[in-house]
Amino acid sequence: MPWNNQSSGGGGWKGGNGGPWGQPPRSTGGGGGGPTPPDLEELLRRSQDRLKRVLPGGGRKLNPLTIIGILVIVAAIVAYNFFTFRVQPDEVGVVLFFGKYDRDAPPGLNFRLPYPIETVYTPRVTRVNRVTIGQFADDQASGTAGRDIPEESLMLTGDENIVDIDFSVFWVINNASNFLFSMEDPEGTVKAAAESAMREVVGRSDITPLLTQARQITETDVQKLIQDTMDGYGAGVQITQVQLLKVDPPGEVIASFRDVQAARADQERLQNEAQTYANRVIPEARGQASQITEAAIAYRDRLTNEAQGQADRFSQVLESYLASPDVTRRRMYLETLQEVFSTTDKVIIDESTGGTGVVPYLPLDQLNRNRNTPTTGTGDGR
Repeated sequence: MPWNNQSSGGGGWKGGNGGPWGQPPRSTGGGGGGPTPPDLEELLRRSQDRLKRVLPGGGRKLNPLTIIGILVIVAAIVAYNFFTFRVQPDEVGVVLFFGKYDRDAPPGLNFRLPYPIETVYTPRVTRVNRVTIGQFADDQASGTAGRDIPEESLMLTGDENIVDIDFSVFWVINNASNFLFSMEDPEGTVKAAAESAMREVVGRSDITPLLTQARQITETDVQKLIQDTMDGYGAGVQITQVQLLKVDPPGEVIASFRDVQAARADQERLQNEAQTYANRVIPEARGQASQITEAAIAYRDRLTNEAQGQADRFSQVLESYLASPDVTRRRMYLETLQEVFSTTDKVIIDESTGGTGVVPYLPLDQLNRNRNTPTTGTGDGR
């Protein structure tokens, strides 16, 4: 841009013999004319005139200290823009020195050398990132189970069944330098590792646990396997959670699969009922068997004790007989008669009457029966 306050003797670059600084070229006297250095005083004066027109009150003469202060402010602004950088609270600064990792910068204002000596990257290390496998991106954003990606969601289980699984992986950056320089596509790498880990875990599991009680175990195993894979890559990524969104059979066979599941549920129910009946009957049978066994043992002990008592009694009788045979024989005879006649009807006939033809008759059983029968009173008082 041409200067506007050139001297009257020169026309700048617009004609005449003026030089680029508004001064005519000087003769060297030797005939070899060339451009002379610009006049510094004239250059300073012209710069001051332009600064006056830019600043308010441009008609006044500026103090050199004011000019120096302005230059210091401008230099400070330039230094702030070229020698410092700001790291946000959710970021970490990664500083490269001539393209090589040098240091991490904490949140806040930090110092750096100007580009290309030092270069700064500020990845967000506290943001929780999410990758969903089995759904399109618009469905992931809405948080609803929508259109599936069969190439990602259909997997083969260990018992050779096909299962349709949609799941999300949540991850954060735990090493900024490794995250920036170890992976070209971090999100794609996490997604590929997550799909591979899920297929491995599903491939060694049966379909029934996956659909019922093993969901949390599956999530834990997949998270650990993804983390091991990312650590092997040195990716600087921490897997915080794996969440199963949908675990179903394929849509083409879901009706038949539900019938099979209902039949299995009925089978389990009948087995539980049979087990309940067995748990009730078996203890009762065991109790009855124990009762019969105890009764048999008691009967055996009773007979054994009675036999032993009779044997002891016989031994005692034998000893008594050996001591006094006549007395013992008579006592045994009387005891035997007592035992026999105590349970039979008895009629006593006195043979001492001789041949008189009178038969004395004593019905002892009838007398005993009449004695035991109570008598009732008659109406006449007799």
